[in-house]
Amino acid sequence: MRVLGEYWARRSIHFDEIFTGPRVRQQCSAELAIAACRQAGEACPDPVVAQDLDEYDLKNLIHKLAPELAKSNDTFAQRVEQHLRSNGEERLSGFQGMFEPLLLHWQSPAATQLDMETWPAFRGRVERTIRQLQQRDRKGQRVAFFTSGGFIGCAARFALAAPDRTALELHWRLRNGSLTEFAFTRDRFNLDTFNAVPHLEESSLWTYR
Repeated sequence: MRVLGEYWARRSIHFDEIFTGPRVRQQCSAELAIAACRQAGEACPDPVVAQDLDEYDLKNLIHKLAPELAKSNDTFAQRVEQHLRSNGEERLSGFQGMFEPLLLHWQSPAATQLDMETWPAFRGRVERTIRQLQQRDRKGQRVAFFTSGGFIGCAARFALAAPDRTALELHWRLRNGSLTEFAFTRDRFNLDTFNAVPHLEESSLWTYR
């Protein structure tokens, strides 16, 4: 995030407004980037916390939806068991093997009965945030969102008018600290760049989780 802020200052990239999700990692990311940008000589507005920029409900996906899916899907139950028994690199790869089918199940109608944020509700939250931004009609302004992979993937899916699964496929690929850029007017919302890391010149800084 510090490298990102320095990159913004070096390129004289000015933001009219900056918003961050409510999670600690989202707010810390914004604070670090803004501080580095200011220290490098570029003015930068204070971040505003926006609840709608939050990530999907990971806690309930793991603790509510996963046990329900394991009851009805033996293959998924085996993946969960393998993940719990693993460690190190095997644990990381095992998590992905468990998490992908869990999120696909979350997108299905079968996953709408539990007391948690459903996929349609999450998708609606992302789209509502985008439409609110469009309706402000402040021509020529640049706005930064500090959010998380699920929100970014869903926003890109919306811009592309793609199927729901595309949101997941895109968000698997996101690097930590990458830039995804959109151009928007009141009537249009277009994807300009996705998962770009021009500020992270050293590949050792490319991480995923």
